[in-house]
Amino acid sequence: MTRVDPIESVAAGSGRKDRAIVIGAGLGGLAAAMRLGARGYRVTVIDRLDVPGGRGSAIWQDGHRFDLGPTIVTVPQLYRELWAACGRDFDADVTLKALDPFYEIRWPDGTKFTACQDTDRLRAEVARLAPGDVAGFEKFLEDSAKRYWFGFEDLGRRSMHKLMDLIAVLPTFARLRADRSVYAHAASRVKDEKLRMALSFHPLFIGGDPCHVTSMYILVAYLEKEFGVHYAMGGLAGMAQAMGRVIEEQGGTLLMDTEVDEIVLNDGAVTGVRLKSGLEMGADVVVSNADSGHTYNHLLRNHTRRRWTPKRLARTRYSMSLFVWYFGTKGTRGDWPDVGHHTILNGPRYKGLLRDIFIKGTLSDDMSLYVHRPSVTDPSVAPEGDDSFYVLSPVPHLGHDNGVDWAVEEPKYKAKMLKVLEEQLLPGLGARISTEVVFTPETFRDRYLSPFGAGFSIEPRILQSAWFRPHNISEEAQGLYLVGAGTHPGAGVPGVISTAEVLDTLVPDPEGVR
Repeated sequence: MTRVDPIESVAAGSGRKDRAIVIGAGLGGLAAAMRLGARGYRVTVIDRLDVPGGRGSAIWQDGHRFDLGPTIVTVPQLYRELWAACGRDFDADVTLKALDPFYEIRWPDGTKFTACQDTDRLRAEVARLAPGDVAGFEKFLEDSAKRYWFGFEDLGRRSMHKLMDLIAVLPTFARLRADRSVYAHAASRVKDEKLRMALSFHPLFIGGDPCHVTSMYILVAYLEKEFGVHYAMGGLAGMAQAMGRVIEEQGGTLLMDTEVDEIVLNDGAVTGVRLKSGLEMGADVVVSNADSGHTYNHLLRNHTRRRWTPKRLARTRYSMSLFVWYFGTKGTRGDWPDVGHHTILNGPRYKGLLRDIFIKGTLSDDMSLYVHRPSVTDPSVAPEGDDSFYVLSPVPHLGHDNGVDWAVEEPKYKAKMLKVLEEQLLPGLGARISTEVVFTPETFRDRYLSPFGAGFSIEPRILQSAWFRPHNISEEAQGLYLVGAGTHPGAGVPGVISTAEVLDTLVPDPEGVR
């Protein structure tokens, strides 16, 4: 990405009313910059990392590419619409490969469940796992479709910053039992505990406890089934780089290795940002893709906040954090032939483990793992014949009273993870590892400035969603807007891309309000 002298950027922007600064080059920030650039704004994206993508970036080490965060693309029309808004063709810039199957779920007793798009194959999987639950599963899919069209295509693609918008949809929330959790809704349709897990675990990929997150999030089942699950060749990091190229070709700038320390206001309106270096950069519009908690607690620390006060943010429930082990293996491309692109290894407990992570804040001895092996789809992630893996375990965030000392626990937890992997999925793994990187909750805190090292910002409980979530248009400063996982509609790649779509309806045109 382009390295531009910030002083040149400031000078180039003087005397004009079309300057926009985007804080953070995560996927939400990049999408916001693309849409603002298409509208005629001259956009500068500022990020403290050395590459774009935020949580969707990558690390290159010893010939391996480790995709750090999200690994799949769903609802591909969102990206095609984003590129089209910029007069571009998404498929000319990014190659998507449909995954079949989507993923395999495994339990300690050897039971397996394979998720796929084909209706007959999926129904057969359900019948094999839980013969008495086929009718309930089909009803669950019907429930999922209703929530997708209401929760994603309606609420998720428009602003929810007005209280009346919330009041207007309360009857629909009641009819769809939004008060019920994802797990409770799955339990109301199927009886088999393994199938209940298979239908309810998805909120973990947006930072939510399936036993407490609103049942609106069962929409993911329909989303996967209707549009498929895809992998972006080159990883999400490659897609982020493609987004960066669009921004630069629009005349925008990506200013990497640079950290914003404060949003500057005058009489309640943004005038720009102040960098860690002390340099001020002027702007007419500021969009924060930083975590909403960091935006309000740090970037606006010298200004009085009416709604998102430190006291209110202290009461906010954040998502769990993550322990992620990235490693490369030597000469294993043909080994472990039954291990595909995505595998989920369940521990001996489901609801109990969730309670330890989200409620008790306890680092348990047992664990459930998500295993990403992209080399079966994209050979470019590793040297020829080798593999790149990432293995993720949900763990408590750093804000619990009985916080974990990760300096002590990291090697112990990694050893436990290796034992599970060797016993249940990748025999002989330890001797084949050639390079590795470990992220703990402290990494998420320090690398992404995420409060408590949360993996997905604010947890998507019902009273922390829609109008209750930090709004895309800030009530704290005129000209300030928010995108990304910590604002409406929420975490997950489709969610953060949608935050930019919502933003596009709120920001005035450069020379006047639409």
